Amino acid sequence: MTAATLTLIGTSVPGQAVAATDTPPPRAAAINADDLTFASKASKETRSIVAAKPSVAATASTVCGAGYTQIITAERLPSDTTRYATVYVYTNGTTTGDLIYDKPTCGVLWNDTGSAQYMGIRLKDNYTATPHDEDFGTFSTYAGPVRQKKGYCGEVYSYMKKGGKVVIDDLSSVGSCN
Repeated sequence: MTAATLTLIGTSVPGQAVAATDTPPPRAAAINADDLTFASKASKETRSIVAAKPSVAATASTVCGAGYTQIITAERLPSDTTRYATVYVYTNGTTTGDLIYDKPTCGVLWNDTGSAQYMGIRLKDNYTATPHDEDFGTFSTYAGPVRQKKGYCGEVYSYMKKGGKVVIDDLSSVGSCN
């Protein structure tokens, strides 16, 4: 893939060196908005955000890869009234461990500014021995995808600088856990 191709899918900026983390996984078939479902405990806010822009939620799901069509959370950042990005976290619905919450997760931070920004996303599970997965850099469309094998009760960290000023510095829970 060329840097120009990567720019089209939102993982690089023209003239910027393409890092190893900018290499996307093998492409899954495009997800349609009708293919998306919600995790049983997805919030009313998550459902509202997806309903407002279902095509963006479907595109972010496609970035995660095959099967990641169940939305755990969607959050406008830094707030509903001032939005620079939207973070989406998906699961493929399978269980990867002994606990019901041991579900694989994938996160994408969608850039809503219309121009390239320094931004990043970090996904961690609730197991201390597992390393975090993160993607930080200057992106025009999205940061990620980032994944965890057992990430349902974990956390997602979102960050963005715009014009040299930090506009997003957010840590949120993934899923509704006790």
